[in-house]
Amino acid sequence: MLRRWVSSAAVAVVALGGCGTTDSWVTATAAQGWPAQYGDASNSSYTPTAGATSLALQWTRSVKGSLAAGPALSGRGWMALNAQTPAGCSLMEWENNDNGRQRWCVRLVQGGGFAGPLFDGFDNLYVGEPGAIISFPPTQWTRWRRPVIGMPTTPRILDSGQLLVVTHLGQVLVFDAHRGAVVGSALDLVDGVDPTDSARGLADCAPARPGCPVAAAPAFGPASAMLVVSVWQPGAKASVLVGLKYHPGQTPLLTREWTSDAVAAGVLASPVFAADGSTVYVNGRDNRLWALAAADGKPKWSVPLGFLAQTPPAVAPGGRVVSGGGPGTRLVAFRDAGDHAEQLWRRDDVSPLSTSSLAGPGVGYTVVSGTPQAGLVLLIFDAATGRTIRSYPLPEATGYPVGVSVARDRRVVTATSDGQVYSFTPR
Repeated sequence: MLRRWVSSAAVAVVALGGCGTTDSWVTATAAQGWPAQYGDASNSSYTPTAGATSLALQWTRSVKGSLAAGPALSGRGWMALNAQTPAGCSLMEWENNDNGRQRWCVRLVQGGGFAGPLFDGFDNLYVGEPGAIISFPPTQWTRWRRPVIGMPTTPRILDSGQLLVVTHLGQVLVFDAHRGAVVGSALDLVDGVDPTDSARGLADCAPARPGCPVAAAPAFGPASAMLVVSVWQPGAKASVLVGLKYHPGQTPLLTREWTSDAVAAGVLASPVFAADGSTVYVNGRDNRLWALAAADGKPKWSVPLGFLAQTPPAVAPGGRVVSGGGPGTRLVAFRDAGDHAEQLWRRDDVSPLSTSSLAGPGVGYTVVSGTPQAGLVLLIFDAATGRTIRSYPLPEATGYPVGVSVARDRRVVTATSDGQVYSFTPR
């Protein structure tokens, strides 16, 4: 009896001694749906969720304004949209799995519609307005609000529950996602910025003109702990890429590692990281797709597209890269072979107007130009071959598409610049 008690006590001591901290469950991470525009912090436009190949349009509604960034989707099926509206609400949270029922909405300072919101795993929302970054809980009441210089681009969650904010005027900050406190010191990527004029150059951001130094969201590669930002310095002929290293728990938290002008004509749209963090893909204004080494910004290869891609490429694990979209583009897929790109397939019969969204091992979604009668069409394609699987006209769609978001429950959402939102459910 005594022996059994001693053994049980010893097991209990070992068990207690082996207990570690349980704080990790409260650490903010990105939502498991489609947490922000272009999906994850790498801007990959990829989700491991197996894409549905047959859909049905479940609901459509309007934000009663304009959109320039795609919908963000939380793990439980909530949707957030950062609209620009003439009056009333502009930031909206709807229930994607309940016919678009509105949960709440607030009005933000206008002018920052090119940047989208971000959901974390607790359904907290992060979004910018000129001069501030704001966090909302699952209700509409402000969780915290902090001043910044400029308009935050789409925010990203880094490791350790930290929120990355890069503004259109080149200020880089890291916040504690829960408390809103600044972690480390801010970096300024652009010289001569007036800290009192956070709206300067906002009109140049959506069309990516020189007056907006940082017109696109940064990319973060968790595997390499690198951040890459496209920056157009005042008076420069073209934009360049800047690489920053993230050092969690250290001082300084961020260090500037390199500046690359390898893409001499300048870059366009957000950079995108490979899954292993070693490579950054970006559109060149020279009608080429470029791959650069994340460690030093040196070019690994570039390939001619024959068109100007105005949205980022989509990148799946294993090295498949699907070109970005825009007027006059074509749907093209490449395999990254290390020192060169191999074209896997090309569709010259369709013109993708949005970045493709890749779901699981073989399904892709994009919005293409249809017939004069059909207008815009949601296209489902085989990511391995480019073959069309199915297509669905978007009823009465006007403007241009701002992206395709794929939910954890396999619902597919797309929206247009004129503020129309379309939600499809797996058939």
